[in-house]
Amino acid sequence: MGEKGQKLASAHTISRRGEGPNPIDIYVGRRLRHCRTLMGLSQERLGDAVGITFQQLQKYERGFNRISASRLFNLAQVLKVPVTFFFENMPAKEDGLPQTEGEADADAIDENDPIARRETLELVRAYYRIDEDEVRRRTFELIKALGGNEAAFCTA
Repeated sequence: MGEKGQKLASAHTISRRGEGPNPIDIYVGRRLRHCRTLMGLSQERLGDAVGITFQQLQKYERGFNRISASRLFNLAQVLKVPVTFFFENMPAKEDGLPQTEGEADADAIDENDPIARRETLELVRAYYRIDEDEVRRRTFELIKALGGNEAAFCTA
């Protein structure tokens, strides 16, 4: 598997103690917050669902604490997304990632990010208020047909 002299692909650097959050942890936390918000869940409710406090969830969302693989898996199950959702569209190079928590501030709005728009939040919340599974599925299919089949963020 490892040939001598074979060059390994470079990886994102790992934050060391005292350097602040790792940019990848910030990115994953931002994706977690977007998905939780779209699902209309409070930090307390999502935390309860996976057995952590809302304060711990806040730390995950801000990238202050790393999310273990098992916890990320549990969060994905509760949010009904694949684990890969948290890494989708992640820039290949670190210079495209948020470098500080301030850049990943929960209140910062990226106008190019459709998830950050109020209308997206309202649409997703209305969608999940549809009680009948068949009606919800048909509504989803209608919206996909009207908008094209581009991959959506945080779909059920």
